[in-house]
Amino acid sequence: MKKTLSSLAVAATLSMASQAQAGPILDYFTYTKTENPIILVPGIFAFDSISVVDYWYQIPSSLESRGAEVHVAKINAFDSSAMRGETLIAQMEEIIASSGGDVTKFNIMGHSQGGMTARYVMSVRPDLVASVTTMSTPHTGSPIADLVTDVAPPGSVQGVLFEVFANAVGNLVNLMSDNKKDESDIYAMLGEFNEAGAAEFNASFPIGLPTSDCGTGPAEVTVDGNPIKLYSWGGAGHLTGGLDISDPLFAITGLAFEGAPNDGITGVCANHFGTVLRDDYFMNHIDINNQVLGLVSLFETNPKTVFKNHANRLKNAGL
Repeated sequence: MKKTLSSLAVAATLSMASQAQAGPILDYFTYTKTENPIILVPGIFAFDSISVVDYWYQIPSSLESRGAEVHVAKINAFDSSAMRGETLIAQMEEIIASSGGDVTKFNIMGHSQGGMTARYVMSVRPDLVASVTTMSTPHTGSPIADLVTDVAPPGSVQGVLFEVFANAVGNLVNLMSDNKKDESDIYAMLGEFNEAGAAEFNASFPIGLPTSDCGTGPAEVTVDGNPIKLYSWGGAGHLTGGLDISDPLFAITGLAFEGAPNDGITGVCANHFGTVLRDDYFMNHIDINNQVLGLVSLFETNPKTVFKNHANRLKNAGL
C-alpha cells in the first residue's frame, strides 16, 4: 500500500510539474490570440506585398506566430477613406461568410490613412467592429497635404500634371500588389488631409476624436448598440534607422511642421484618437509599420513588439 501511495504521489508531482511547465509554453503561443481576428489597414500607397517588400514588414507573421489570426486589407493605393472603407467592408464580409460562423467582428488596426478608413467603417458598419486602433494617423490633417494642394491645386496645369503622374503611380502599385484594381484618385485622398478637408471629414465622422486640443478621445464608444474600444499610438522621429532611405525624406517633410513634434507626415497631437497609448515613439511615419525592411531605431521598442503587446492588450480586454 505504501509503495502504491508513493507511486501515486510521484505521478501527481510529475503531473503538476508538467502542467507548470506547459503554462508558460501555452502562454507564449497564445500571447496574441485575440477573440476576434485582426485586420491591418494600410495608408496611402496601400499594398499587401510587392515582390519581397511587405507593407507590414514581418508584422503579420510575428502576430500569427503567437496565436493571432491576421488579415491584410486589399484596398486602393490612392482614394478617399469612404471609398477605401467600402472596399474594406466588402472584404470583411467575405471573411465572415467563409468562416462558417467563427468570425463576426474584427479588431481593425490602421496605419496613416488606414486609421481614417477604419473610422469610416466603424461609423457606418459598427456591427463588424470590436476595436479600432490607429497608428500615425493625421486625424486633424497634415501640412504636407496643404503644401501639395497649394502648389498644385486641382484643375490647374500643374495640378493636372501631378494628378496624371500620381494616379499612374497608384495604379501601378495596385497592379503589382494584391489590391482591388480600382482607379486611383490622388486628390480624393489629399482632400481629406489638408486643413479644410480634415475638418470636413471629422465633422462627418467625429467618433473617437479628442474634444480638446491635443487631448485624448474616449476609451470606448457604443455605436448603434455596438461597444467598440478605441486606441492610438504614433511617433516623433525622423533620422531613426541610420541606413533607412526614408529617414532623410521625413527629415525634410518634417520641416513643414515649423518645430512642432512630428513623424514627417503626422504631428504628435494629430495622431491622438481614443486611448492614446503613446504618441512619441522614436519612429518616423513608416517605422511604425516596421519599414523600410525593418531598418528602425535600435534604441526604441521594436515595432513588432509594439504590435504583439497591443494584440495581447486586446486579448486581455476580451476582444
